[in-house]
Amino acid sequence: MFLTITTTGTPERPATDLGFLLHKHPDKAQAFSTSYGTAHVLYPEADDQRCTAALLLEVDAVALVRRGKGKGRGGAPDAALAQYVNDRPYAASSLLAVALSGVFSSAMKGVCRARPELPGQARPLRVEVPAVPARGGPGLVRRLFEPLGWTVTAEAVALDTEFPEWGDSRYVRLLLESEALTLAEALRHLYVLLPVLDDAKHYWVSPDEVDKLLRAGEGWLPGHPEQKLITSRYLSRRWSLTREAMERLELVRLAEADDSEVEDIDNAVEEETGAEEKPTPLAVQRRDAIIEALGASGAARVLDLGCGQGQLVQALLKDARFTEIVGVDVSMRALTIASRRLKLDRMGERQAARVTLLQGSLAYTDKRLKGYDAAVLSEVIEHLDLPRLPALEYAVFGAARPRTVLVTTPNVEYNVRWESLPAGHVRHGDHRFEWTREEFRAWAHTVAERHGYDVEFVPVGPDDPEVGPPTQMAVFRMLTTDQKEAKAA
Repeated sequence: MFLTITTTGTPERPATDLGFLLHKHPDKAQAFSTSYGTAHVLYPEADDQRCTAALLLEVDAVALVRRGKGKGRGGAPDAALAQYVNDRPYAASSLLAVALSGVFSSAMKGVCRARPELPGQARPLRVEVPAVPARGGPGLVRRLFEPLGWTVTAEAVALDTEFPEWGDSRYVRLLLESEALTLAEALRHLYVLLPVLDDAKHYWVSPDEVDKLLRAGEGWLPGHPEQKLITSRYLSRRWSLTREAMERLELVRLAEADDSEVEDIDNAVEEETGAEEKPTPLAVQRRDAIIEALGASGAARVLDLGCGQGQLVQALLKDARFTEIVGVDVSMRALTIASRRLKLDRMGERQAARVTLLQGSLAYTDKRLKGYDAAVLSEVIEHLDLPRLPALEYAVFGAARPRTVLVTTPNVEYNVRWESLPAGHVRHGDHRFEWTREEFRAWAHTVAERHGYDVEFVPVGPDDPEVGPPTQMAVFRMLTTDQKEAKAA
């Protein structure tokens, strides 16, 4: 991947001052080792009138996969056969952003000991990146960079110039021009916004990424019109980190508006003593109820069918009673996020042996799912069209046949208790249906009768005397031969 930074100058303010700012001499070509390859810095042109610095990053695709063990963004999870052949060596991404911060760290901080007056001076800047993955297209590129003072040219790259009817790819050729920015500001913009445009990172996003974002975003992120999108994408959509970052950015904005320090704003309200405890979120109550039911069943080997981003798998891993946990989901992107959440690439060998993530559809039988003690379908069935439920029913109860099956689903009767939910609306836009308690029980009893299970129902969340609990859970237990005969009699 390739990036150039160009500036122009005069005899009084020569363009070659760029070499002082970047701490890289224009007469030398230099190479720097990075975690995933080699970064080269060179100057294609350097005189008083015009100076261009180029950063060429050679990515070792094999190292990228081996270091991530095939689980991270380096494996390009949105492409089925792309562990070793992908866009990472060519398209500007978090790999280039990390190289920028490593190779030009002093320039990004605005430090120049040889010429301390230079970092604070705005200068003509022209930044070119031939290939930028932009999930949102040229329009999003402009929305991100133009409020920062850049003149943006974002030209969409065709999928194939020989076949224009195929349309554009998700890549753009990017040209940024400005007369009013310092080099440090420009580098910080690129450091944050290149991974945001790609909407992915090649490494696990840990809590310290919030501090990195706020440092690089100082002076421009608190007032950016796309602040929420930038924060969410930069932090890989980890809601807890995004919320923390947004709260801290709001403190910065309030401090700037009040012409005071952030610490003064943050300490303006004394801590309340004896404050009322926040209610436990329904998602946490649901996971607790599932783990309690699994423990009561004596299950050790558990399937999480439709595991999504791995919240339940993560909770099960903390309980030593569960010796093998398998998360299954049709979405490869969800499994990638689950892998990051679980930190599989950094997990100890013994712990890693307990967990497996599989891609698969619950609409089809899968021999990999046979022989387990228990299976969980947590908030899954309502995402299927009703005509497809029989296929899921057979795949789980008829083919896989775990001894215990837990199914949770929203109770539509409880929806009237949600103040923020408009009347007649389901809780999530992707829900194909939401059942009453009677409808859910009728379906569960039919499934149990057809496949040789018994079933009982457990409320999850506050059990309202009028409309029932917010979540309803069915606990299916496979009948023994004696139990089947007794039931038939």
